[in-house]
Amino acid sequence: MPDTRSSRHRIGIDLGGTKIEGVVMDADGELLQRIRVPTPTDSYEETLGAVAALVADLGTARNIPVGIGTPGAISLLTGLMKNCNSTCLNGMPLREDLERKLGRSVRIANDADCFTLSEASDGAAAGSYSVFGVILGTGVGGGICVNQQPVTGVNAISGEWGHNPIALNAVQGGTPPAPGRRCYCQRSDCVEAWLSGPAFETIYAEQSGTSLPARDIVASAASGDETACQVLDQYHNLLALALSTVINILDPETIVLGGGMSNSESIYEVVPTYLPRYVFSDQINTKIVRAKHGDSSGVRGAAWLWPPVQP
Repeated sequence: MPDTRSSRHRIGIDLGGTKIEGVVMDADGELLQRIRVPTPTDSYEETLGAVAALVADLGTARNIPVGIGTPGAISLLTGLMKNCNSTCLNGMPLREDLERKLGRSVRIANDADCFTLSEASDGAAAGSYSVFGVILGTGVGGGICVNQQPVTGVNAISGEWGHNPIALNAVQGGTPPAPGRRCYCQRSDCVEAWLSGPAFETIYAEQSGTSLPARDIVASAASGDETACQVLDQYHNLLALALSTVINILDPETIVLGGGMSNSESIYEVVPTYLPRYVFSDQINTKIVRAKHGDSSGVRGAAWLWPPVQP
């Protein structure tokens, strides 16, 4: 394998469903280069080729390693990719194939783990010993870092918070919503089925008869629209309920939120006031903060998979 000691730079790749982003990052977390290209549709070989072409275009020395954030994880049973919503990656030896194609050392982690690692390293949770990272976007994901190190678990699913069922019958401070909301994983009432951006939009459309993007629903609530206020308050309450499970089990120092829904200012004002309904403690010291690096956290975290080595 290439010797990584000869350089303080790392390459990070965010392998998303619609775009592939690549960066070169130095040991201080400064991005030196950034390139984005479209992700090939439903073709594993073309995806490998697109990643290889992007790395070549970054123009770095051959000894610089590559970290890759993916929409899934490597199975510890088979060594192959699993749980990817970019389905052409599932069942494939992605790390090995990329190492051969790139001629570089490659590390792979789930995109939510990369997000969390970025924010724990030099983002909104820098300095926190234990961090839970949450992506509230098209999907809902989570990752765990302890002492700036990702925790992957023996099944490679640590932090898979979005596909836990949410206990709707435990809702306090209002009428519990009716159960039975279907998730893409074919189960019902997953956290993702209630707290993703599309779920938030669907719930509003069901109650108002009008389809709006999430940011417009939040703006309508700020303007006093009654339905938007009710839907947003339900969102705050369910988010507090779902996060309470994480706090009760992991008790993280900081929870960092990313993804489109994390841009709602009211989350940071209201959710902490709802947590005492659900957290089993007489005090709640966990900080809930917005990601510092925004949609760059995933690619930055991929680069952080390789610790800097001083020359």
